[in-house]
Order: sequence, then structure tokens, then C-alpha cells
Amino acid sequence: MKPKLVVPREVAGKDIEDVVDYYPRGAGYQAALNFIEFLQRAFDHIGRHPQTGSPRYAHELNLPGLRAWPVKRYPYWIFYVELDDHIDVWRVLNGQRDIPAWLSTENFNPE
Repeated sequence: MKPKLVVPREVAGKDIEDVVDYYPRGAGYQAALNFIEFLQRAFDHIGRHPQTGSPRYAHELNLPGLRAWPVKRYPYWIFYVELDDHIDVWRVLNGQRDIPAWLSTENFNPE
């Protein structure tokens, strides 16, 4: 089966930019480059195996189809929904944040 295209929404792209901007200030440029590499690996994985992501927050937030997949070696999670023709990445968030608050309709409208 051909992998699905993984398409981050604008807000997910901003999440990624924020991470890449953050790491050079504390952990150095290599940490930012490594994050991008592991993020791409995670995107590749969910493009090939979208059903392997955790549905935990889908149940908790009543957002059917929402799944989460970790970025290896980093405390970030990719939140996405599988659509017919692509993977719709809603957010890339630090797992230490209040995830339900960040994904609530008050802070993010998936429409």
C-alpha cells in the first residue's frame, strides 16, 4: 500500500517552527536538526501506518478519529486524523503541556 501524504495544518507548522526556534537557544542547533529528522521519521511512519497512533485524546475530547504519535527522543506528540487522501496533522505539541486544553475547541477548531 502506498503511504499517504502527511499534511500539517498551518497551526501545526507554527508548532514545528516554535520547536525548531527553541532548541538552538538551549540545546544547540544539532538538537533542532535532530528534531526535524525524528519528526520526518514520525511523519513517514504515520503515512504508512496511520492506525497505530493512540486514540486516547479522541475519546477524552470527543474528537472521533484523532490519533497521536510520539516524536522519538523528543517530548513531542503529533496529533492527526486520517482522511481518505492524506493525513491531516492538527498539532505538534509538547507532551508536558495540558494537551486537552491545547486541543479543546476554545484553543483550536479543527474545521
